[in-house]
Amino acid sequence: MGGGRFQAVSAGSHPRGTVHPLALDALRRHGVPAAGLRSKSWDEFAAAGAPVVDQIITVCDNAAQEACPLWPGHPATAHWSIPDPAAVTGTGAEAGFESAYRDLESRIRALIASTSR
Repeated sequence: MGGGRFQAVSAGSHPRGTVHPLALDALRRHGVPAAGLRSKSWDEFAAAGAPVVDQIITVCDNAAQEACPLWPGHPATAHWSIPDPAAVTGTGAEAGFESAYRDLESRIRALIASTSR
């Protein structure tokens, strides 16, 4: 979406060890490459020698209340409240991931547009 100007990474405070299969399905449905994606801790990006991160965006509804690590370089931070699709079970589970994808895509497009001015 950003024409190669951005690199995005994803991590969590309590990674489960695997990427949720419905998350991978949603990415593939929308043409987003999913090969090689893995569940990882945010500690990977806060450790010495980690890549420099310019902006941190937390996304799960409960993430805003969690203690976050101290990020090297003090990047900008924001919180986008998006319900955790993994918390949806039963027949609505796939719709939960689709909704999260649409919400994230919309916000990412707006973020990119705001940095293109």
